[in-house]
Amino acid sequence: MSQITAQLVKELRERTGAGMMDCKKALQETEANMEEAIQFLRKKGLKSVEKRAGKVAAEGTVFSYIHAGGRIGVMLELNSETDFVARSEDFLNLAKELAMHIAWSNPQYVSREEVPESALEKEREVFRSQLKPEQEKMADKIIAGKLEKYYSTICLLEQLDAKDPAAKKTFEDIVNEVSSKVGEKVQVRRFSRYEVGEGIEKVEVNYADEVAAVVAGAA
Repeated sequence: MSQITAQLVKELRERTGAGMMDCKKALQETEANMEEAIQFLRKKGLKSVEKRAGKVAAEGTVFSYIHAGGRIGVMLELNSETDFVARSEDFLNLAKELAMHIAWSNPQYVSREEVPESALEKEREVFRSQLKPEQEKMADKIIAGKLEKYYSTICLLEQLDAKDPAAKKTFEDIVNEVSSKVGEKVQVRRFSRYEVGEGIEKVEVNYADEVAAVVAGAA
């Protein structure tokens, strides 16, 4: 069996945020294979999260973030089971990370469960219209695959963390990791994103013509 060094444990802690004893056990179980140890801890964390799925997360924080010199703003409600966890560094860092990502990526929904059936049906119609004749036999499978991609573009929890693309972690993975670390259910409830001028039809005004019209009217 490979030797479990303090440096290995330290590196695993830094990469996962797990406790020292959990990191040591993970390395022992995987014979000091770092990547396998990370997966071991993720699976353990998910089991912990699943046990807390029925818990009520009614505490938390409303976190605000302003980006791009005041041109983009985000308000996010992130919930926990207790106010103690809601004030913790891990929880607040997660809220900030989520809000910054929302400002950058502009997701439309928290999760796929929020996507209305009308929107899904519209996308199915678009995908079906793009099929080639030879793809008709596989239409349902192809459309299902395209819908998965669609979810990853519009749903916050299914988007990848752009800061660490090599890890290929979704924000659902990140929320679950924090939930496992703090020992409570952590849940993204809702968010709103605002951008200056969004939704306003911008009309280019020719001020020279306006001035000429005023002068002509006054003559």
